Amino acid sequence: MIERNDERILEKFDEAYGALRGEIAKVIVGQERVVDELLTALFAGGHCLLVGVPGLAKTLLVSTVARCLNLAFSRIQFTPDLMPGDITGTEVLEEDPAARRRAFRFIRGPVFANIVLADEINRTPPKTQSALLQAMQEYQVTAGGSTHPLERPFFVLATQNPIELEGTYPLPEAQLDRFMFDIRVDYPSADEELSIIDATTSRDFAEPAAVLSGADIVAVQALVRSVPVAEGVLRYAVRLIRASRERDLAGVGQYLSWGAGPRAGQYLVLGAKARAIMAGRTTPSIDDVRSVALPVLRHRLVTNFHAEADGVAADDLVRRLLEAVAA
Repeated sequence: MIERNDERILEKFDEAYGALRGEIAKVIVGQERVVDELLTALFAGGHCLLVGVPGLAKTLLVSTVARCLNLAFSRIQFTPDLMPGDITGTEVLEEDPAARRRAFRFIRGPVFANIVLADEINRTPPKTQSALLQAMQEYQVTAGGSTHPLERPFFVLATQNPIELEGTYPLPEAQLDRFMFDIRVDYPSADEELSIIDATTSRDFAEPAAVLSGADIVAVQALVRSVPVAEGVLRYAVRLIRASRERDLAGVGQYLSWGAGPRAGQYLVLGAKARAIMAGRTTPSIDDVRSVALPVLRHRLVTNFHAEADGVAADDLVRRLLEAVAA
């Protein structure tokens, strides 16, 4: 339940959230849906996968959010020759002249940051991709038999190019499931594209200001967890994910090999809670669950060859699920 201290946090957040969107808008033109989904995942404590063609400012968006939140930012460019130690860090053998002995010292990798941008994550082999699994799930890194905790808040924001297949390695389902949202970044509108080109070819460059600190983000995440949810909203989230596993559901079941698991239900509820807080409400509704269903479910529905033959995508199946499961 929301307590008096939480109410003070909520009041402070209401003021800061509007300022945060304004600071992001100084750099990012348009893309309101993408920004909204990204911030929803951040406040809910989840990781994001941003999928879009090159040149749509995915990297710029992540770095801008990091600056607006006053968080330590680290970018990892994934390449085929990247090794797991290049991400998590490695132990080096050092000699102490005074003590006349050698000892191992752990040198932290770029994963030790608040926001980690895994750029083009599908360009590196699964062995290196899996180096992020422990960090994303358990917020710690194990190297040389020692476990090193990661500072909170901690987010992994990965980008992926959907049009290039040669030389890429699709993310395994276990790692895809660790991402709360799969956010699709589309082309801007004509007016937005005009504003982008005008702003980026002039001499004036807007610099966003920090609005929230890491401690503020952790407090908001705790607030999201304490938001009460009506039983009807919980039951709707459960009905939605269980419907994705029903083989006899018309228009959906015949196109799916696997449906969504319990983690999808967790993220539906957490995303709905975060959206309620962002809107200044103290409890989520079924509409909040429906609004996050697409980014939560699209990468958790495994389609079969019937879907490919009929040209049915995962997004189409999520929309059919929302139509089939009554609110």
